[in-house]
Amino acid sequence: MKFIKTSIPDVIICEPLVHGDDRGYFIETFRQDKLEEYLGFKLSFVQDNESKSTKGVLRGLHYQLAPAAQSKLVRVIKGSVLDVAVDIRVGSPTFGKHVAVELSSDNHKQLFIPRGFAHGFVVLSESVIFAYKVDNYYNPSCDRGISFDDVDLKIDWSLPVDLLQLSSKDLGQPSLRMNKDLFEYGVSYYD
Repeated sequence: MKFIKTSIPDVIICEPLVHGDDRGYFIETFRQDKLEEYLGFKLSFVQDNESKSTKGVLRGLHYQLAPAAQSKLVRVIKGSVLDVAVDIRVGSPTFGKHVAVELSSDNHKQLFIPRGFAHGFVVLSESVIFAYKVDNYYNPSCDRGISFDDVDLKIDWSLPVDLLQLSSKDLGQPSLRMNKDLFEYGVSYYD
């Protein structure tokens, strides 16, 4: 597994080694010991989630507040997405900045999104099967979001707006500037 820092160093691209031949391929998609060694702290994923979506579906930007804050390790099983992580740690030098990475079943890249970031993705292929590990359970009372089209975030979702499909929940999210429920930079949200 190769770990690559992004423009926001806490967000990490994880590239597994692909062993392939004419029969297919084998990849090791997760090694807790290697990821923890790279991150420098303990991490315990407690839940795996999977979603299926069609082209243009945009899910996000989502996060959970403490005590249910979540780190995520996301990947695509089939298809492709543009995956986005937004720094929502007030006081961070990269506050309000984002990382956008294409994840696909062809490139096998994964993205590690730490606590203190909002996360979303848009489906670029005709359909996608998307998987993610989380290190805390879903808690509806801690569930929050940020508007996908917040002008201050300047996210290019790679598809025309008229092709995007969002839930009513995601269409009603506040901008980052209007959102009072954020994280503080320098505070550890890990146990």
